[in-house]
Amino acid sequence: PTPSMAAPSRDGELRRTFPAFAPLPSAEPEPEEAPLAETWWGHAWVAALEEGALDAKRLARGRGYAQQGKVDAITVTPGLVLAYVRGSRPRPYRVQVRVRTLGGAEWERFLDTAADRAGHIAALLDKEMPHALAEGDIPLLPGPGDLDPRCSCPDRGHPCKHAAALCYQTARLLDADPFVLLLLRGRGEREVLDALSRRSATRAARAAQEREPAPLPGVRATDALAPRPLPPLPAPLPVPPHPEQPPAYPAAPGGPDPFALDQLATDAAARAHALLVTGEDPVAELTLWQDAVRLAAARPGAGLTAATRALYASLAAASGRTSAELARAVAAWRQGGLDGLAVLEEPWDPPAGRFDRARPLLLAADLPAFRPWRNRLTHPRGHVQLRLGRDGLWYAYESEPGRDDWWPRGTPDADPVGALTGLGSTLSADP
Repeated sequence: PTPSMAAPSRDGELRRTFPAFAPLPSAEPEPEEAPLAETWWGHAWVAALEEGALDAKRLARGRGYAQQGKVDAITVTPGLVLAYVRGSRPRPYRVQVRVRTLGGAEWERFLDTAADRAGHIAALLDKEMPHALAEGDIPLLPGPGDLDPRCSCPDRGHPCKHAAALCYQTARLLDADPFVLLLLRGRGEREVLDALSRRSATRAARAAQEREPAPLPGVRATDALAPRPLPPLPAPLPVPPHPEQPPAYPAAPGGPDPFALDQLATDAAARAHALLVTGEDPVAELTLWQDAVRLAAARPGAGLTAATRALYASLAAASGRTSAELARAVAAWRQGGLDGLAVLEEPWDPPAGRFDRARPLLLAADLPAFRPWRNRLTHPRGHVQLRLGRDGLWYAYESEPGRDDWWPRGTPDADPVGALTGLGSTLSADP
């Protein structure tokens, strides 16, 4: 495989890796004349290369290599540009171009110059390099002879065509981001911007101290703290007569179910309306499971359609239950709301009284002797069951005979016989 200088995982404040440029389209009849830089500072970099070169033919070959995309990924660190360049041999050449970094005192003068004008900082943030900043007391751009190219090829030209190609591509990097030039001179983008920010803040604070303090508008503290009557609060806005309809949600491939979104939005609107009217959220105390059951039970229609199965699967997964458990819980919620769900899931020991009177009432209605267990009375054939809720109502359940698979049926009733009204199962005492 072709060697590469690229190691983006090692990049940081003082190391940046740029992917290889794609080949440029040919510009007939003289593609070598096509410009390889667009900004004035990019042209200045190219001028430093060309004016310090000893052989125009090597420059032309290097320009052609750059246009043909033969320069691999470029790594920039303080004082150094590195890349592999493909030449006439199978193995690419390792090329580097060195530039002198600025010393500490030079950087201080450069940063002072940049902070003198807010426009300089704004231009850098817009990826522009002001002339006054780059060509001031501390020149950033190299001049003729300031670039020191080196290559692993046997050509001793200054520069060889591989180094020239890297210089031309570096000009394109500078076009896109002048902070590459600052990195070459020794400082990373974040360090430069932080230093400029500190200088700007210091100068602004110093300027504020030198100005005469302006009189502050306002009132005296004694006047502000003096007791005074407060104006009445504005009247609250009238409560809407009913929750508004939610917007229509379009279906999108791979997106959420529009009907489920509509259901959630409608439910949220109803809860918000109840909170405005009563000051209480009717479902605020529900657990995650109870709220999932409530939402599933609110879906209109009966039977498990494809959309309903998808909703049940989603709600069940979110609450750590199965779709079958959710379907049974929905039946209990539709039978008796939160109390009905508690009857399904929470056996309890009722006190003497209502529970003890239920068996004689069932016998008086020509029904067999139901077997008691905690708050439940079960038909001797095991296909009908009555459960006493903590709300004092009886809830009817049915199951296939011999199976412990109870499902809520009918309407809760304070009378155990009344709770069995309407059940299709045979309730007589026949064995």
